[in-house]
Amino acid sequence: MLAIKPTNVDEYIAAFPNETQIVLQQVRAAIQKAAPQATEVISYQMPAYKGNGILVYFAGYKNHIGFYPTALGIAAFKDELSVYKGAKGSVQFPLNQPMPLKLITKIVQFRVKDDAAKTKKKAPTK
Repeated sequence: MLAIKPTNVDEYIAAFPNETQIVLQQVRAAIQKAAPQATEVISYQMPAYKGNGILVYFAGYKNHIGFYPTALGIAAFKDELSVYKGAKGSVQFPLNQPMPLKLITKIVQFRVKDDAAKTKKKAPTK
């Protein structure tokens, strides 16, 4: 992982080799476009995007980009994600393949809707 603790996403991305930085910026842009109202933060030493709760995280590694849209986000797109290595709440996108930015966008949009629906349920009724 990173030698320094980043305080923002720019610092986080700058710690990687140039080729990886380019891909991380693409992932970041896809997330920001899909969730323009989300707040960008560093959580667990990686970029995260918050609505009412955390929507998604992403992280750079030597050979892949880790994408963490929660278990619900993974389950909702399990067919599309089945070609990638992953776990209950995460997926690994290899750096030696084109980044699936359209899929990332769809997953983030799904998480935004889910986050909004959960918040609506929690809202007090009059």
